[in-house]
Amino acid sequence: KLRDRILFGEIATGQAVIIQGLVKKAWAGMTSVRETIRCLTSEGTLNLQDNRRNIFLNSDKNISEHYFLRKTLQPNLVDLATASANEDVVGLALIDADLDDAINTGDINLYWRKNYEFHKKLYRLANAPILETGRIDVDALWTLVPGILRAGWGGGLTNQHKETLSAMSLGDAEKAAEAFLADVTQGIDQLKSPIIG
Repeated sequence: KLRDRILFGEIATGQAVIIQGLVKKAWAGMTSVRETIRCLTSEGTLNLQDNRRNIFLNSDKNISEHYFLRKTLQPNLVDLATASANEDVVGLALIDADLDDAINTGDINLYWRKNYEFHKKLYRLANAPILETGRIDVDALWTLVPGILRAGWGGGLTNQHKETLSAMSLGDAEKAAEAFLADVTQGIDQLKSPIIG
């Protein structure tokens, strides 16, 4: 639950998270909360302070690394996913249709959840466990800069998933990877100027 709240921007970047506060809000018992914090700290989502009570979310200093890793890893994952997608492209298209609804209605909460769901399904299709869950965890990139993508969003809601799905349907891994690279960069490019400088 804590990871999801961070992932979808419900806890702001830089906000202090108090261990006792999480327990009081009935997240779980003290042991479970401490283990959750340990896991989120190890993946870089949280920074435990010296007093071990305040946990601050990572800030925009990570955006350059985040941008580089997503740009490098994700198009390669969609390249791998294209080879085994087959009927899974239909499932991706259904998620993308929900994403279109979110775009059309301006529902940013649904947008972030469906966009994440779309990308996560692609990661699974790639069948690349080292990239997905190894030392470089592509899924964890979504929480490395929690709230920054959402808070710094300057443009309209958009995506380039249809171009990716079209190329995947044709079995064209190169075009699918190119389209997905465009999808990754178009969102983050809106942030580079104000955040990266």
